[in-house]
Amino acid sequence: MDIRAGMATARLDYVAPWWTYWLHNFPHFSFFFQSVDNTFKPEEASYQQSLIVLACVGAVGLGLSLLILAVYLVCLCCCRKEIDEDTKRPDTCCITWAAVITGLIICSAVGVGFYGNSETNDGVYQLTYSLYNANHTLGGINNLVAGSMGNVETGLKQHLERLDEIFSTRTDYLQALRFMQLMVNNVIRELTALPDINKANVDLAAIADQTAFIEYYRWLTYLLLLILDLVICLALCLGMARQSRWLLITIMVFVVLSLILSWASLGAGTATAVGTSDFCVSPDKFIVNQTKDFLSADVAHYYLFCSPNLPNPFQQSLTICQRSLTTMQIQIQGLLQFSVPIFPTAERDLLGIQRLLNSTEFSLHQLTALLDCRGLHKDYLDALMGVCYDGVEGLLYLSLFSLLAACALSAMLCAIFRVWTLMGSRDKEYDDIDEEDPFNPQARRMSYNPRRSNIHSFCSYTSSVGSQASLHPPPQSASNAMQPPEYMNQSMLFGGSPRYENVPLIGRGSPPPSYSPSMRTTYLSMTDAQIRHFGTDFQV
Repeated sequence: MDIRAGMATARLDYVAPWWTYWLHNFPHFSFFFQSVDNTFKPEEASYQQSLIVLACVGAVGLGLSLLILAVYLVCLCCCRKEIDEDTKRPDTCCITWAAVITGLIICSAVGVGFYGNSETNDGVYQLTYSLYNANHTLGGINNLVAGSMGNVETGLKQHLERLDEIFSTRTDYLQALRFMQLMVNNVIRELTALPDINKANVDLAAIADQTAFIEYYRWLTYLLLLILDLVICLALCLGMARQSRWLLITIMVFVVLSLILSWASLGAGTATAVGTSDFCVSPDKFIVNQTKDFLSADVAHYYLFCSPNLPNPFQQSLTICQRSLTTMQIQIQGLLQFSVPIFPTAERDLLGIQRLLNSTEFSLHQLTALLDCRGLHKDYLDALMGVCYDGVEGLLYLSLFSLLAACALSAMLCAIFRVWTLMGSRDKEYDDIDEEDPFNPQARRMSYNPRRSNIHSFCSYTSSVGSQASLHPPPQSASNAMQPPEYMNQSMLFGGSPRYENVPLIGRGSPPPSYSPSMRTTYLSMTDAQIRHFGTDFQV
């Protein structure tokens, strides 16, 4: 008894964390904006409406996000102006930085979400483990009570009836049997007076199973949402790098989907966190109200508080049962000693009664240990710690993840819209190019005739100094009456087509406007020594 009191005194009391009080003080309103008591009463319609109103915060946030996106899209379409290439560069830089910042925010939010999802899962697991453990304890109490009642009502009574027939001629032995029958009735009465906790056993098992089922799919849903956000960030980087329209369209679809899910998770998480906090602020009151149909108030308080100042409500019944069993053991020992020599046939029933008394007494000791408040109170504290500390804290982190992700996804949609408009402007500029323009690279490429390219280009001859002899133009025949122009000779020599003008005009100091990109690079990379070396070869 001293050890039990010391352990009860050394127990840890439950203290609700500060964030549960903060969430508990959130305003509770019904559908008609009437104030509702924030006491945890899930069976009342008004309290359910207050939680639904809190869940609608996510719908309000989603509506605001879509409204802001619509306004931004209208402004982007209406205020669009023709801008030159120099103006595009800072816009592209801003868009790139905006995409990078939103990606970093989403990655940070995903990290917060992973932590919150893990914390919530740990809290719910601790809750279900405590519920199953308490359910096992209550099931053991039910089995012990049922087994003791069966031993006393069935086994002892049958043996006593047969002994009554055997000892019918001895009044003193019959009086001992009547006294034992009185002790049996006392045991049956006290065991019957114990609270019927079969209903509590079923409720705990059902709550644990349903909670574990819901938690699994909640954890899986958040995990898929977190992975979706990471995939969106990676796909956005790829889409902006490749400037792919179909990839940007796919990203926009998934961003809108993730945006809707983020706001929905924010509303659901907020309502769940507030409702759980309402329970965590005063869990004892709610449990007493829920168990008043099959548990008295003193029994409920005994297990909820487990204080040494509170008496054990089962102590008197257990003491009476123990004393009754001890008295019957003494009576059986006397009958075995004095009646068996006279009535040998009574030995079997007396030994049967002794075995049943030993079994019942052993079960009574186990029942006394299980009915002690320390085991169930520890499960109760573990469940509260799991729900109100890890569980609610994880829900707060998940709500923060949902808020950050929703805001960052909205900004990401704005950046994608801007990238789309820039891609449209670029395509429009390409469409405005005249295909008949002689300075258009595509037009020059279409008019090129490969059959005329019989001589190597200028680039193939600048790799070594020893190839300069091959740069001399072919000798002209005597039949040619007119000398072709210098640039025609050079273009026919090096490209086979006069439209390319692949030979740089060394004497003029700058390439012609239709100079090809590869030849422009070769021309600009020529040193003064190369210019002096090849300059004499191109003079007329």
